[in-house]
Amino acid sequence: MKQIRVCVIGGGASGLIASIFAAKEGAAVTLLEKNEKPAKKLLMTGNGRCNFTNEYQKLECYHSYHEKESQFIREVFEQFSMEETVKFFKRIGIYPKSRNGYLYPASNQASSVAEVLEAEARFRKVKIKLNEQVLAIEKNEQSDTWLVKTKGWQYEAERIIITCGSPASLLEEDGWDGYTFAKSLGHQIVPVLPALVPLTCKVRFLKQWAGVRVEGQVSFIQKEECLARERGELQLTEYGISGIPVFQISACVARNLSENGQGSVVLDFMPDFTIEEVEALLRERQENCSYKNLKELLIGLFPAKLIPILVTKKITEKELAFRIKNLELPLKGTKSIRQAQVCQGGVSVFEINEKTMESKRCPGIYFAGEVIDVDGICGGYNLQWAWSSGAIAGMYAGKENT
Repeated sequence: MKQIRVCVIGGGASGLIASIFAAKEGAAVTLLEKNEKPAKKLLMTGNGRCNFTNEYQKLECYHSYHEKESQFIREVFEQFSMEETVKFFKRIGIYPKSRNGYLYPASNQASSVAEVLEAEARFRKVKIKLNEQVLAIEKNEQSDTWLVKTKGWQYEAERIIITCGSPASLLEEDGWDGYTFAKSLGHQIVPVLPALVPLTCKVRFLKQWAGVRVEGQVSFIQKEECLARERGELQLTEYGISGIPVFQISACVARNLSENGQGSVVLDFMPDFTIEEVEALLRERQENCSYKNLKELLIGLFPAKLIPILVTKKITEKELAFRIKNLELPLKGTKSIRQAQVCQGGVSVFEINEKTMESKRCPGIYFAGEVIDVDGICGGYNLQWAWSSGAIAGMYAGKENT
């Protein structure tokens, strides 16, 4: 019997695992990657150590623009879970080490993950074509197949898996291919915006505090409503704020600023204290050292560069306590998509079968990874989405009858 031909467009995390699972089903798989080697972005994850998944898995760790997100995401993870991911990687050579639930390869090298995926794909007889830029996907009506056109060749296949990723963290002017292909095939694209990205602010003192790292809480406020809140180590920069808690709220910030205009963030530098408790602490410190002014009272509590930001001219203890708990920064927006770790938006989940990852508009077309409108928080969640969606797309694209 003739093999099903599967063409995977994009050799990143989701593309590699999709090609492996399609080949395991007996399909003849060709993987097209426009770069000189596969898994280029994977090598940068986790500061080069590759936090490839997380033991803590809840639906709230993932986002999609549409209300159907919980059903769609739940279906995907019920078929290929975090446990299945760990089992798969153990089998191909990655021994996981946990750091507070964050799973890394024991080697602490992202290159290990890339290498074992590529080795497994080649073992499964996946044809990996590098430096192969896809220009278009067209339907061959005569043979009821798909044609994938590149600069130098034309590939014919019964099934196509689009795993092109996004332009997040790419320096070159590319990364939009997957959305372009999906749109050309008639799919709705949820507007693509940055996620897991620093925020830019409109205040004068930013250069003064640049370089400070401090524990605190950040809240996103729009129209007097708190839409997102996280705590952890904040990084104060010359353009605004960064750090994991900022990344965690950044998708919400980007989407709401895009749709509803202005907003602000409020920083709380003592989230374990009420305002009254901060006031009481300041009074106690003043009583203990009556010779100190307000700035001197904060020495030992906060980094030196932050103190003059908190203590402005003619400020009272009560006002200082409020400022410590509620430093408001009007937002300009976010850093660019290319400075984001991932993107939000992409192919609408309404147009994808959550059980197979096949397009509802174009039978034979499958999607996986970041090209779909699903993104996760920091901590290995976006890679888990790549593994789960990619494995399912590969499984069903590679089957003789789906």
